Parts: sequence; C-alpha cells; structure tokens
Amino acid sequence: MIGFAMCGSFCNFENCFKELERMVKSGEDVLPIMSYNVINTDTRFGKAKDFIDKAQRLCGKKVVCTLEDAEPLGPKIPLECLCICPCTGNTLAKLSLGICDTPVTLSAKAHLRNDRPLVIALASNDGLCGNAENFGRMLARRNVYFVPLRQDDALKKPRSLVCEFSLLADTVERAKKGVQMQPILL
Repeated sequence: MIGFAMCGSFCNFENCFKELERMVKSGEDVLPIMSYNVINTDTRFGKAKDFIDKAQRLCGKKVVCTLEDAEPLGPKIPLECLCICPCTGNTLAKLSLGICDTPVTLSAKAHLRNDRPLVIALASNDGLCGNAENFGRMLARRNVYFVPLRQDDALKKPRSLVCEFSLLADTVERAKKGVQMQPILL
C-alpha cells in the first residue's frame, strides 16, 4: 500500500488529484492522508469536504486526518512508500526539524522508522530562500526522495519551486529501488 499525503498548497490540487487518480488506475492500493489545513480550509480552489470526498472515492478508503489515525502507519500498518503531494514549505520545514504535529508529518515520521521511501512533491513559494536550508537538510536524509523541481515563475516568483507532478509515479518507482530521479532540479 502507498500513502498519499496532501498538504495545503491548494493551487496544485488539480495536478495532485490527477496523479492520485493515475496511481489508483495503475493498480496501486492507495491510502489518502490529509493535513489539518486541507480538511478544514475552504479556498477559491475548492471546499475541504469536496477534497476529502474525492480522495475517499478515488482510493476507496477513509482519509487519515488525525494524529491517532496516522501514528500506526509505521509500526502496525507499514506502507511500501509514502508520497507527500503537494508538500508545502511549512511541512518541509517541520520534517527537516523532526516536528510531527499534523497527520502528514506524523505519518512521515512513523513511516521513516520502517526504513522505507518517503517521496516529497514540493510546492513552496520560498523554496530558494527560507526553505532552501530545509530542502538541503532533507536531501541528505536516508530514504527521502524528491520529485524533480523547477522554478514556478522565474520572473514573478523567483524563489518559488514546484515539482513536476507528472514525474511523481516515476519518482516513486525509483524511490522503491533506492534511487533519486535525476535531475533533481529541472
């Protein structure tokens, strides 16, 4: 089973759900996981309830959205791989510092205890400034893999990074073999 954790980079949800659907259609057994922001925030990109319903419909499973539901994902419910798609800069910072106060960060901590791959599909407006240090710290961690990244908009948002969502499945397959997809920066 693969975990698919979503954080609040809502403008990227269309791409994330496209990849989730692709993963399920390819035959993967997928467990949806959502951060508190995702399950509690309505935005111009959609309503929280609709995101929850869509993930549950696609995966055929209840969304993991509490710390109590996330904690067993390492020791009692091992995942083959955990994807955080999208991973916000806030979540990246928490992961790099060992903070696990959301269902997504606790799932990642519990999952990494099993020495299995964590795939990060980063979408951060400060990936090349405030979060550059966290990005570097996570690059050095064992069993952490990044979906290849590019600048979001080099002129208007010169410090913003976003992953190439269409490379998520390839990144997961390589991560299962212990290989980081290259190039990491497109």
